[in-house]
Amino acid sequence: MKAETSFPCWLVDRDGAGEIVGGPSRKTIDELPPGDILVEIELSSLNYKDGLAATGNPGVAKRLPHIPGIDAVGTVAESADPGFHQGERVILSGGEFGAANWGGWTRYARLNADFVLPMPRGLNPEEAAALGVAGFTAALSVRKLIAHGVKPGSGEILVTGATGGVGCVAVALLAKLGYEVVAVTGKQDKAGWLLDLGASRVVGRSELKGLGDAPLLKSRWAAGIDTVGGEPLAALLRSTKTGGCVTTCGLVAGADLVLTVHPFILRGLTLCGIDSAWTPRDERAAVWKLLGGEWKLERLDRITRKVALSALGPEIEAILAGKIAGRSIVEVDK
Repeated sequence: MKAETSFPCWLVDRDGAGEIVGGPSRKTIDELPPGDILVEIELSSLNYKDGLAATGNPGVAKRLPHIPGIDAVGTVAESADPGFHQGERVILSGGEFGAANWGGWTRYARLNADFVLPMPRGLNPEEAAALGVAGFTAALSVRKLIAHGVKPGSGEILVTGATGGVGCVAVALLAKLGYEVVAVTGKQDKAGWLLDLGASRVVGRSELKGLGDAPLLKSRWAAGIDTVGGEPLAALLRSTKTGGCVTTCGLVAGADLVLTVHPFILRGLTLCGIDSAWTPRDERAAVWKLLGGEWKLERLDRITRKVALSALGPEIEAILAGKIAGRSIVEVDK
């Protein structure tokens, strides 16, 4: 591709009046930031963090102009790094990709090799895009529970925000590995979908909230994967059994955690934060190897829908309003 030839992207910037706007745009290779590897993007995805970046949230989009997209899959077009070669299929994610650095909502991305992993054996581009950062985060969460000694026979595992990207993959993955999964959602019309993914039962957010406000609640769960934070996470911690483990990776329900130390000192609970962005490279590769191997999920089409890059506007509004279930794969316009 000639350096001066333009290609499509989704650009967030300020207009003439200083207002933040985002929409379809075009860039050239010469306008891309510096990096070791030039990748032709095939697919990206829409995550909650991308929705924030697309509206210019300064906590995510550190500088404007900005191209969102915290994950993508594509093919190496050029490489100055000996670890990658032209024509190799790769996964892009991690670090500040899609945040401080331009992301994957574009036909071409230039970035450092730190953000690039070879496509794992066992996965094709659509499967890798369907998983993306959400699937990777879900797998990290499951690995934490296993490392803590939580076994399929330990008891029920509660997953909050179960219709979200991380939540639905966590439900399917735990079920595949033989765990008894209780899915929490505010979208009761998605109960059948969650049962099809492998949940043993589905409960509403109101049921979790209705457990009470006592410092300790009746022990119910062997462990939990929290994707929303706030009050649901507090209720989960107060109702998890002695010696249990809870992972947390999101804050759409709030960043504050209002509870006492009782669950930790009287039940010996462990709360594990999941940081998918800065996971060491070796561990990232190991997790993706699992997702393409013994942890591979069949029928990922059950959790995905496709949307064109140029049609992202309504999708961004929907994910920020909590109206999207599953994963939205972004098809980059040719």
